[in-house]
Amino acid sequence: MLGEETRSGRPHLFGMRPTDLAAFLRERGVVCTDAEARRLQAHVVSHGRDDLATIARPVPKRMREAIDAMLDRAPLELVDRVRDEDDGFVKYLFRHPDGALTEAVRIPLHQPGRFTLCLSSQVGCAMKCVFCATGKLGLTRNLRAWEMVAAFCAVRDDLARERPDARISGAVFMGQGEPFHNYDEVIRAAQVLSDPCGGRITQEAITISTVGLVPQILRYAREGHAFRLIVSLTSAIPEKRVRLLPVAGRFAMDDLVAALREVHTAIGKRVTVAWVLMGGVNHGDDEIEALRARFSDLPLRVNLIDLNRWAEDEDGMRRATDDERHELVAKLHAMGIATQRRYSGGRNKHAACGMLAAQHAESMPQPPPEAPFYGDS
Repeated sequence: MLGEETRSGRPHLFGMRPTDLAAFLRERGVVCTDAEARRLQAHVVSHGRDDLATIARPVPKRMREAIDAMLDRAPLELVDRVRDEDDGFVKYLFRHPDGALTEAVRIPLHQPGRFTLCLSSQVGCAMKCVFCATGKLGLTRNLRAWEMVAAFCAVRDDLARERPDARISGAVFMGQGEPFHNYDEVIRAAQVLSDPCGGRITQEAITISTVGLVPQILRYAREGHAFRLIVSLTSAIPEKRVRLLPVAGRFAMDDLVAALREVHTAIGKRVTVAWVLMGGVNHGDDEIEALRARFSDLPLRVNLIDLNRWAEDEDGMRRATDDERHELVAKLHAMGIATQRRYSGGRNKHAACGMLAAQHAESMPQPPPEAPFYGDS
C-alpha cells in the first residue's frame, strides 16, 4: 500500500490522498485532523509548493517536522522536453531515482488553454504489440503511484510557467506500459489525480487504457470506478488479434467480450474500444463480419487511431489511406457502431511512445528487468 518506498527509504507524499496522509501520521503518533491533511495535500500536490511553512492556514510545527522526517516529496528529474511545432504536442522525458526513464505527453485540446496529459504506467512494457515502440523496450518495472502523480505535477507546473492562464484538465494512462498490468498503482494514481486536494481532475476526465487483460477488466467493472476505460481491440478476428497483440493469446475472445459486457452493465454506456488502423490489415469485410458475430448485442464506440509513423518506418506496416478509413467508418456506422478518430500527435521521430526513452537509454544505466508477464495482476 503506502509502504512503497523511494530511494530515500521513505514513502512519497505524492502517492497519498488526504485520508491516507492523516492515517499515516496518526499511526505514527502524530495528531493530524482530516482538514489539516487536506490543507497539506492541497499545498504540496494541488498547488505545487514545497515549503510547508507557507501554507495559508498553518498546521502545527510538529506535523510539518514529521512530514519532513518521514515522507519524501522530491520531484522527478526532467531529462528532455520536445515540442512538435506542427500540432503543439510536448513530450517530457523523466529520469526516476533508480535511473529508469519514462515519458509523458502534453496534448492540446480543442478548448483553448486546456490540455490533457498522457501518462506512463510502467518502465517499458511486456505486451509486445507489434505497432508499439514501447514493446521494443521490454518491461523493466512497474511505476509507483507517486511517480505517475509526480510526472503530472511536473508537466502541470511547466505549463503554468509557460502559460499561467492554461491548465491540464484531463489525464490518460496510455503512455509507456500496460496500465492494468500495474492495476493497483494506476488506480491509486488516478484517485490522487481526481482528488480535490490532488490533481483536481474530474474522474470522468481520466481515462485508463488496457490491451485487454480480462481479469483486471472484470475487477475494474466490479469495483465500480468512474474513470473512463478504453480497451484496445484493433481486430475482432482472434488469430489476427494475436498476431498484432500477442498477449491476446492468453485470453479467449469470448471471455474478453463477456468482460466488456460487464463493463457495459457497470457504466450503463457504450463500451469504448481502440482500433489502431493499419492499411491492408484490419479494415476489411472480414473485420465487419467478426464484429457483427461477436459484438452485435454490445453497444460499442470505436476510437480509430492512425498507425504511428514509427511502426510504418520500422516494421513495413503502413497507415490506412483516407479511402480505407472512410470505408471502414461507413460500415461501422451501418452496424450502429459509433466512431471517433483519435490523432497520433507529434509527427517527428520522437512521437511514438518509447522513442524518446529509447534514444536516451543507451547512454544511461537502467535498472534490471522484472520477470516476464504471465497474465496475472
